[in-house]
Amino acid sequence: MGTRNPTSRATRPKPRRRVRLPKKFFLEKGFFPVGDNHELYFERWGNPRGVPVVFVHGGPGAGFSKSAFACFDYKKHHVLLFEQRGSNRSTPPGSIRANTTAHLVKDLEALLDHFDFKKAVLLGGSWGSTLSLVFAIRHPDRVAGLVLRGIFLNRPEDYRHFYGGGISAFFPMEFRRFISRVPPRLRKNPVPYYFRQMKSKNAARAREFRLEWARLESSLLRLRHTLRPAGKARNRWALNFSLIECHYMRNRCFLPPGYILKNVRRIRRIPLSIVHGRYDMVCPPADAHDLHKAIPTSRLIYTIAGHAGDEPETALALKNELARLTRRLYSQRKTVSARKAR
Repeated sequence: MGTRNPTSRATRPKPRRRVRLPKKFFLEKGFFPVGDNHELYFERWGNPRGVPVVFVHGGPGAGFSKSAFACFDYKKHHVLLFEQRGSNRSTPPGSIRANTTAHLVKDLEALLDHFDFKKAVLLGGSWGSTLSLVFAIRHPDRVAGLVLRGIFLNRPEDYRHFYGGGISAFFPMEFRRFISRVPPRLRKNPVPYYFRQMKSKNAARAREFRLEWARLESSLLRLRHTLRPAGKARNRWALNFSLIECHYMRNRCFLPPGYILKNVRRIRRIPLSIVHGRYDMVCPPADAHDLHKAIPTSRLIYTIAGHAGDEPETALALKNELARLTRRLYSQRKTVSARKAR
């Protein structure tokens, strides 16, 4: 299928606004132990008999916020949101011990087992799209569908774009500030240097580099964005987020080069919707195109937006695609029930 405009069959997206939590659909929250001293914060919402949907957040290390709740139909979805190892409210916060992609895949499988999700739709953005794709490749029988945003394929060109200076053509001042803290001889790949400084015994220096790492990405998130001074809570979040994300970027997300595209044959039968901001400066729109080209049955929707999932047109497209997939899955349920009744 070709690219689509999400506003062609739906009302124009409304300006971004605060999401109100549907409290009457709240089921539970808590911490799920996964070993290695890690406990994952989780919340469950919606209809326990509905289509299981798992929200897979980005980063790595970001966690989820209230904006994640805007995509779901709580009468039809059984929603699980969780925070990956070391992320946000998960404990220990900011831990990179026993924290790799393989660990996160194992954790997601354990969560599906614990909540009796035989199959689930994975809704993931940015790094969440990467983790969702890797999980689907390794456990295709556990995935009912994929609704992905801000595709990150973890290829060398993706690292060159963001950390190697590609973004400097669009955000020269922001990248110059980021790279100016790195010795000239190390600027071709500044990630290892940033990681060493984040782990410095000099607390002030470690804090400086962690906040600068988060500042760069925050500067590029949205099509329309003004960077405001961060409050104390935001800074605490950034200190942990930056270390985890840098840990993954330094290790190329613990995946072999080209892993996803080399293995997409395993997920070609899984329904896939791809939503990507046309002006995404964090994850190049070419990643979405290349994934769509590798899985021609997928749906590719470019939105007038940047990288963030809560930008109006992107949020609308995600909601529409999840609703479309839900209708398909409900239809399949009815067909199976009718066959059993014969």
